[in-house]
Amino acid sequence: MAQIELSSAVKRYGSVDVIHGIDVDIKDGEFAVLVGPSGCGKSTLLRMIAGLETVSDGEIRIADRVVNDLRPKERGIAMVFQNYALYPHMTVRENMGLSLRLSKVAPDTIRSKVDDAAAILGLEALLDRYPRQLSGGQPQRVAMGRAIVRAPAVFLFDEPLSNLDAKLRVKMRTEIKALHQRLKTTIVYVTHDQIEAMTMADKIIVLEGGHVSQVGTPLDLYDNPRNRFVATFIGSPSMNILPATTGENGTLVLKDGARLSIGHRLPAGQQVDFGIRPEHLSLTDTTDNALSVQVVVTEPTGAETYAVTELEGTEVVAVLRDRVDLASGSRVHFAVDTAHCHLFDPTTGNAIDRDPGLH
Repeated sequence: MAQIELSSAVKRYGSVDVIHGIDVDIKDGEFAVLVGPSGCGKSTLLRMIAGLETVSDGEIRIADRVVNDLRPKERGIAMVFQNYALYPHMTVRENMGLSLRLSKVAPDTIRSKVDDAAAILGLEALLDRYPRQLSGGQPQRVAMGRAIVRAPAVFLFDEPLSNLDAKLRVKMRTEIKALHQRLKTTIVYVTHDQIEAMTMADKIIVLEGGHVSQVGTPLDLYDNPRNRFVATFIGSPSMNILPATTGENGTLVLKDGARLSIGHRLPAGQQVDFGIRPEHLSLTDTTDNALSVQVVVTEPTGAETYAVTELEGTEVVAVLRDRVDLASGSRVHFAVDTAHCHLFDPTTGNAIDRDPGLH
Protein backbone atom coordinates (compact mmCIF):
# COMPACT_ATOMS: atom_id res chain seq x y z
CA MET A 1 0.00 0.00 0.00
CA ALA A 2 1.30 3.48 -0.87
CA GLN A 3 -1.03 5.82 0.96
CA ILE A 4 0.50 9.23 1.72
CA GLU A 5 -0.52 11.07 4.88
CA LEU A 6 0.53 14.60 5.78
CA SER A 7 -0.26 15.58 9.36
CA SER A 8 0.24 19.24 10.37
CA ALA A 9 3.15 19.42 7.91
CA VAL A 10 5.12 22.67 8.18
CA LYS A 11 8.06 24.00 6.19
CA ARG A 12 9.87 26.91 7.76
CA TYR A 13 12.79 28.94 6.43
CA GLY A 14 14.20 30.81 9.41
CA SER A 15 11.22 32.46 11.07
CA VAL A 16 9.05 32.35 7.92
CA ASP A 17 6.52 29.52 7.41
CA VAL A 18 5.93 28.73 3.73
CA ILE A 19 3.86 25.58 4.37
CA HIS A 20 1.37 26.14 7.17
CA GLY A 21 0.39 22.92 8.94
CA ILE A 22 -1.08 20.97 6.04
CA ASP A 23 -3.25 17.89 6.61
CA VAL A 24 -3.85 15.76 3.51
CA ASP A 25 -4.52 12.06 2.84
CA ILE A 26 -3.74 10.57 -0.57
CA LYS A 27 -5.07 7.06 -1.02
CA ASP A 28 -3.17 4.12 -2.45
CA GLY A 29 -3.37 4.23 -6.26
CA GLU A 30 -4.83 7.73 -6.33
CA PHE A 31 -3.80 10.40 -8.85
CA ALA A 32 -3.54 13.54 -6.70
CA VAL A 33 -2.71 16.92 -8.19
CA LEU A 34 -1.29 19.83 -6.21
CA VAL A 35 -2.40 22.97 -7.98
CA GLY A 36 -2.16 26.66 -7.28
CA PRO A 37 -0.54 29.89 -8.48
CA SER A 38 3.21 30.45 -8.51
CA GLY A 39 4.62 30.75 -5.01
CA CYS A 40 1.77 28.92 -3.26
CA GLY A 41 4.07 26.15 -1.95
CA LYS A 42 3.09 23.22 -4.17
CA SER A 43 6.63 22.32 -5.34
CA THR A 44 7.96 22.77 -1.81
CA LEU A 45 5.31 20.37 -0.51
CA LEU A 46 6.19 17.82 -3.22
CA ARG A 47 9.87 18.09 -2.32
CA MET A 48 8.99 17.48 1.33
CA ILE A 49 7.24 14.25 0.32
CA ALA A 50 10.28 13.30 -1.77
CA GLY A 51 12.75 14.04 1.01
CA LEU A 52 14.46 16.84 -0.90
CA GLU A 53 13.21 19.34 1.71
CA THR A 54 13.15 18.69 5.45
CA VAL A 55 9.92 18.83 7.42
CA SER A 56 10.10 21.61 10.02
CA ASP A 57 7.11 20.34 12.01
CA GLY A 58 4.47 17.68 11.63
CA GLU A 59 4.69 14.27 10.01
CA ILE A 60 4.72 12.65 6.58
CA ARG A 61 3.85 8.97 6.19
CA ILE A 62 4.27 6.87 3.06
CA ALA A 63 2.85 3.33 3.14
CA ASP A 64 2.29 3.73 6.90
CA ARG A 65 5.95 4.60 7.58
CA VAL A 66 6.99 7.94 9.02
CA VAL A 67 9.52 9.18 6.45
CA ASN A 68 10.54 12.54 7.95
CA ASP A 69 14.10 11.36 8.55
CA LEU A 70 14.46 8.95 5.63
CA ARG A 71 16.61 9.75 2.62
CA PRO A 72 14.84 10.03 -0.76
CA LYS A 73 16.05 6.62 -1.95
CA GLU A 74 14.64 5.00 1.20
CA ARG A 75 11.10 6.31 0.66
CA GLY A 76 10.00 4.12 -2.26
CA ILE A 77 9.42 7.11 -4.53
CA ALA A 78 10.53 8.13 -8.01
CA MET A 79 10.46 11.74 -9.17
CA VAL A 80 10.05 13.18 -12.67
CA PHE A 81 11.38 16.72 -12.89
CA GLN A 82 10.45 19.67 -15.07
CA ASN A 83 13.83 19.65 -16.85
CA TYR A 84 14.00 15.82 -17.31
CA ALA A 85 17.62 15.68 -15.97
CA LEU A 86 18.85 13.24 -18.63
CA TYR A 87 22.60 12.59 -18.90
CA PRO A 88 23.65 13.77 -22.39
CA HIS A 89 26.54 11.26 -22.71
CA MET A 90 24.26 8.27 -22.04
CA THR A 91 21.86 6.56 -24.42
CA VAL A 92 18.15 6.33 -23.65
CA ARG A 93 18.69 2.76 -22.44
CA GLU A 94 21.55 3.82 -20.17
CA ASN A 95 19.60 6.75 -18.76
CA MET A 96 16.60 4.56 -18.01
CA GLY A 97 18.67 1.86 -16.32
CA LEU A 98 21.06 4.11 -14.38
CA SER A 99 19.36 3.87 -10.98
CA LEU A 100 19.31 0.06 -11.24
CA ARG A 101 23.01 -0.06 -12.16
CA LEU A 102 23.82 2.11 -9.15
CA SER A 103 21.84 -0.34 -7.02
CA LYS A 104 23.97 -3.24 -8.38
CA VAL A 105 21.04 -4.93 -10.11
CA ALA A 106 22.06 -7.76 -12.47
CA PRO A 107 22.55 -6.60 -16.10
CA ASP A 108 19.99 -9.08 -17.48
CA THR A 109 17.37 -7.81 -15.02
CA ILE A 110 18.15 -4.20 -15.95
CA ARG A 111 17.74 -4.98 -19.64
CA SER A 112 14.45 -6.74 -19.02
CA LYS A 113 13.04 -3.91 -16.90
CA VAL A 114 14.17 -1.23 -19.38
CA ASP A 115 12.65 -3.17 -22.28
CA ASP A 116 9.36 -3.51 -20.41
CA ALA A 117 9.24 0.21 -19.60
CA ALA A 118 10.18 1.12 -23.17
CA ALA A 119 7.32 -1.03 -24.47
CA ILE A 120 4.84 0.72 -22.16
CA LEU A 121 6.00 4.17 -23.34
CA GLY A 122 6.63 3.42 -27.01
CA LEU A 123 10.39 3.98 -26.72
CA GLU A 124 11.65 0.71 -28.21
CA ALA A 125 13.04 2.37 -31.36
CA LEU A 126 14.79 5.10 -29.35
CA LEU A 127 16.80 3.04 -26.85
CA ASP A 128 20.14 3.55 -28.64
CA ARG A 129 19.69 7.29 -29.18
CA TYR A 130 21.21 10.06 -27.09
CA PRO A 131 19.11 12.84 -25.49
CA ARG A 132 20.23 15.35 -28.15
CA GLN A 133 18.61 13.09 -30.77
CA LEU A 134 15.18 13.21 -29.09
CA SER A 135 12.41 15.64 -29.88
CA GLY A 136 8.91 16.62 -28.83
CA GLY A 137 7.73 14.68 -25.80
CA GLN A 138 10.37 11.96 -26.16
CA PRO A 139 12.69 13.25 -23.39
CA GLN A 140 9.70 13.35 -21.06
CA ARG A 141 8.89 9.72 -21.86
CA VAL A 142 12.48 8.73 -21.12
CA ALA A 143 12.30 10.50 -17.75
CA MET A 144 9.07 8.62 -17.02
CA GLY A 145 10.69 5.35 -18.11
CA ARG A 146 13.60 5.94 -15.75
CA ALA A 147 11.06 6.23 -12.94
CA ILE A 148 9.03 3.17 -14.02
CA VAL A 149 12.00 0.76 -14.01
CA ARG A 150 12.43 1.36 -10.28
CA ALA A 151 8.88 0.08 -9.62
CA PRO A 152 8.30 2.77 -6.97
CA ALA A 153 5.38 2.87 -4.56
CA VAL A 154 4.81 6.54 -5.46
CA PHE A 155 5.48 8.65 -8.56
CA LEU A 156 6.11 12.36 -7.99
CA PHE A 157 5.80 14.74 -10.97
CA ASP A 158 7.00 18.34 -10.67
CA GLU A 159 5.44 20.41 -13.51
CA PRO A 160 6.63 17.84 -16.08
CA LEU A 161 4.83 19.34 -19.08
CA SER A 162 5.59 23.03 -18.64
CA ASN A 163 8.37 23.01 -21.27
CA LEU A 164 6.18 21.51 -24.00
CA ASP A 165 4.04 23.33 -26.54
CA ALA A 166 0.25 23.30 -26.18
CA LYS A 167 -0.42 20.37 -28.52
CA LEU A 168 2.25 18.18 -26.93
CA ARG A 169 1.00 19.02 -23.44
CA VAL A 170 -2.45 17.70 -24.35
CA LYS A 171 -0.92 14.51 -25.80
CA MET A 172 1.41 13.92 -22.86
CA ARG A 173 -1.21 14.45 -20.18
CA THR A 174 -3.33 11.80 -21.93
CA GLU A 175 -0.33 9.45 -21.91
CA ILE A 176 0.40 10.08 -18.22
CA LYS A 177 -3.21 9.43 -17.29
CA ALA A 178 -3.23 6.22 -19.36
CA LEU A 179 0.03 5.19 -17.66
CA HIS A 180 -1.55 5.68 -14.25
CA GLN A 181 -4.56 3.59 -15.22
CA ARG A 182 -2.21 0.82 -16.35
CA LEU A 183 0.22 0.84 -13.41
CA LYS A 184 -2.29 1.67 -10.63
CA THR A 185 0.50 3.43 -8.71
CA THR A 186 0.00 6.41 -6.42
CA ILE A 187 0.86 9.65 -8.23
CA VAL A 188 1.37 13.13 -6.79
CA TYR A 189 1.54 15.69 -9.58
CA VAL A 190 2.35 19.40 -9.31
CA THR A 191 1.09 21.94 -11.83
CA HIS A 192 0.01 25.57 -12.00
CA ASP A 193 -2.27 24.69 -14.94
CA GLN A 194 -5.78 24.06 -13.65
CA ILE A 195 -6.77 22.43 -16.98
CA GLU A 196 -4.12 19.76 -16.35
CA ALA A 197 -5.47 19.33 -12.84
CA MET A 198 -9.08 19.02 -14.01
CA THR A 199 -8.38 16.51 -16.78
CA MET A 200 -5.90 14.25 -14.96
CA ALA A 201 -6.71 14.12 -11.26
CA ASP A 202 -8.75 11.79 -9.09
CA LYS A 203 -8.22 14.32 -6.31
CA ILE A 204 -7.20 17.98 -6.54
CA ILE A 205 -5.49 19.76 -3.64
CA VAL A 206 -5.75 23.52 -4.18
CA LEU A 207 -3.02 25.50 -2.42
CA GLU A 208 -3.00 29.22 -1.69
CA GLY A 209 -0.22 30.90 0.26
CA GLY A 210 1.01 27.66 1.82
CA HIS A 211 -2.48 26.65 3.00
CA VAL A 212 -4.88 24.06 1.61
CA SER A 213 -7.81 25.99 0.20
CA GLN A 214 -9.90 22.96 -0.77
CA VAL A 215 -9.54 19.23 -1.51
CA GLY A 216 -11.92 17.27 -3.70
CA THR A 217 -12.63 15.68 -7.05
CA PRO A 218 -12.28 17.94 -10.09
CA LEU A 219 -16.02 18.29 -10.62
CA ASP A 220 -16.72 18.80 -6.92
CA LEU A 221 -14.31 21.74 -6.83
CA TYR A 222 -15.77 23.10 -10.05
CA ASP A 223 -19.40 22.80 -8.95
CA ASN A 224 -19.02 23.47 -5.22
CA PRO A 225 -16.08 25.81 -4.52
CA ARG A 226 -15.72 26.57 -0.82
CA ASN A 227 -14.36 30.03 -1.42
CA ARG A 228 -13.88 32.73 -4.03
CA PHE A 229 -10.25 31.76 -4.66
CA VAL A 230 -11.11 28.20 -5.69
CA ALA A 231 -14.12 29.45 -7.67
CA THR A 232 -11.98 31.76 -9.79
CA PHE A 233 -8.88 29.54 -10.01
CA ILE A 234 -10.64 26.36 -11.14
CA GLY A 235 -12.29 26.77 -14.54
CA SER A 236 -11.27 28.50 -17.76
CA PRO A 237 -12.51 31.13 -18.41
CA SER A 238 -12.82 31.70 -14.68
CA MET A 239 -16.02 32.31 -12.78
CA ASN A 240 -17.48 35.81 -13.07
CA ILE A 241 -17.68 37.61 -9.72
CA LEU A 242 -20.01 40.62 -9.36
CA PRO A 243 -20.66 42.73 -6.24
CA ALA A 244 -24.31 42.66 -5.20
CA THR A 245 -26.73 43.25 -2.32
CA THR A 246 -29.41 40.81 -1.22
CA GLY A 247 -32.96 42.02 -1.81
CA GLU A 248 -36.41 40.88 -0.81
CA ASN A 249 -37.94 37.58 -1.96
CA GLY A 250 -34.69 35.90 -2.93
CA THR A 251 -33.42 38.62 -5.23
CA LEU A 252 -30.01 40.17 -5.76
CA VAL A 253 -29.50 43.83 -6.62
CA LEU A 254 -26.48 44.49 -8.86
CA LYS A 255 -24.41 47.68 -9.14
CA ASP A 256 -26.47 48.90 -12.09
CA GLY A 257 -29.70 48.42 -10.15
CA ALA A 258 -30.77 45.30 -12.03
CA ARG A 259 -32.46 42.57 -9.99
CA LEU A 260 -31.83 38.85 -10.33
CA SER A 261 -34.19 36.33 -8.77
CA ILE A 262 -31.95 33.46 -7.61
CA GLY A 263 -34.07 32.10 -4.78
CA HIS A 264 -31.76 32.69 -1.78
CA ARG A 265 -33.06 32.75 1.81
CA LEU A 266 -30.72 35.45 3.13
CA PRO A 267 -31.86 38.65 4.92
CA ALA A 268 -32.19 41.71 2.70
CA GLY A 269 -29.40 44.31 2.67
CA GLN A 270 -26.47 41.89 2.94
CA GLN A 271 -23.39 42.60 0.80
CA VAL A 272 -22.33 39.56 -1.24
CA ASP A 273 -20.16 38.59 -4.18
CA PHE A 274 -22.30 36.94 -6.84
CA GLY A 275 -20.59 34.21 -8.88
CA ILE A 276 -21.69 32.71 -12.19
CA ARG A 277 -19.62 30.62 -14.59
CA PRO A 278 -19.34 31.81 -18.23
CA GLU A 279 -21.16 28.78 -19.62
CA HIS A 280 -24.17 29.53 -17.44
CA LEU A 281 -24.85 32.79 -19.29
CA SER A 282 -26.73 32.93 -22.59
CA LEU A 283 -27.92 35.67 -24.93
CA THR A 284 -31.50 36.79 -24.45
CA ASP A 285 -33.77 39.50 -25.84
CA THR A 286 -35.35 40.28 -22.48
CA THR A 287 -34.04 42.18 -19.46
CA ASP A 288 -35.94 39.96 -17.03
CA ASN A 289 -33.55 38.10 -14.71
CA ALA A 290 -30.66 39.07 -16.97
CA LEU A 291 -27.38 40.96 -16.94
CA SER A 292 -27.29 44.06 -19.15
CA VAL A 293 -23.70 44.40 -20.34
CA GLN A 294 -21.59 46.29 -22.85
CA VAL A 295 -19.56 44.24 -25.32
CA VAL A 296 -15.79 44.71 -25.23
CA VAL A 297 -14.71 42.01 -27.70
CA THR A 298 -15.79 38.62 -29.03
CA GLU A 299 -13.35 35.73 -29.43
CA PRO A 300 -14.46 32.91 -31.76
CA THR A 301 -12.86 29.53 -31.03
CA GLY A 302 -14.77 27.50 -33.62
CA ALA A 303 -17.11 25.43 -31.48
CA GLU A 304 -17.78 28.33 -29.10
CA THR A 305 -17.57 32.11 -28.88
CA TYR A 306 -16.16 33.92 -25.87
CA ALA A 307 -17.95 37.21 -25.30
CA VAL A 308 -15.93 39.59 -23.11
CA THR A 309 -18.22 42.28 -21.75
CA GLU A 310 -18.42 44.81 -18.94
CA LEU A 311 -21.01 45.63 -16.29
CA GLU A 312 -20.36 48.85 -14.33
CA GLY A 313 -16.59 48.44 -14.57
CA THR A 314 -16.55 44.68 -13.82
CA GLU A 315 -15.60 42.20 -16.56
CA VAL A 316 -18.20 39.57 -17.44
CA VAL A 317 -17.26 36.69 -19.76
CA ALA A 318 -19.82 34.42 -21.42
CA VAL A 319 -19.12 31.20 -23.31
CA LEU A 320 -21.72 31.07 -26.09
CA ARG A 321 -22.41 27.88 -28.01
CA ASP A 322 -23.39 29.74 -31.16
CA ARG A 323 -21.14 31.57 -33.61
CA VAL A 324 -22.03 35.18 -32.97
CA ASP A 325 -20.28 38.42 -33.81
CA LEU A 326 -21.25 41.07 -31.28
CA ALA A 327 -20.22 44.61 -32.13
CA SER A 328 -17.78 46.19 -29.71
CA GLY A 329 -19.58 48.83 -27.64
CA SER A 330 -23.04 47.35 -28.23
CA ARG A 331 -25.30 46.45 -25.33
CA VAL A 332 -26.59 42.89 -24.93
CA HIS A 333 -28.42 40.88 -22.28
CA PHE A 334 -27.28 37.61 -20.71
CA ALA A 335 -29.85 35.30 -19.15
CA VAL A 336 -28.56 33.77 -15.91
CA ASP A 337 -28.93 30.05 -15.14
CA THR A 338 -30.03 30.55 -11.54
CA ALA A 339 -29.50 26.88 -10.64
CA HIS A 340 -25.74 27.47 -10.91
CA CYS A 341 -25.30 30.72 -8.95
CA HIS A 342 -22.77 31.09 -6.14
CA LEU A 343 -22.57 33.60 -3.30
CA PHE A 344 -19.41 34.55 -1.41
CA ASP A 345 -18.66 36.72 1.60
CA PRO A 346 -16.89 39.87 0.29
CA THR A 347 -14.66 40.02 3.39
CA THR A 348 -13.63 36.39 3.99
CA GLY A 349 -14.16 35.08 0.47
CA ASN A 350 -15.94 32.02 1.89
CA ALA A 351 -18.97 30.55 0.15
CA ILE A 352 -22.36 31.57 1.57
CA ASP A 353 -25.15 29.02 1.80
CA ARG A 354 -28.05 30.31 -0.29
CA ASP A 355 -30.52 28.33 1.90
CA PRO A 356 -29.26 28.71 5.49
CA GLY A 357 -32.71 28.14 6.92
CA LEU A 358 -32.92 24.65 5.40
CA HIS A 359 -29.98 23.13 7.25
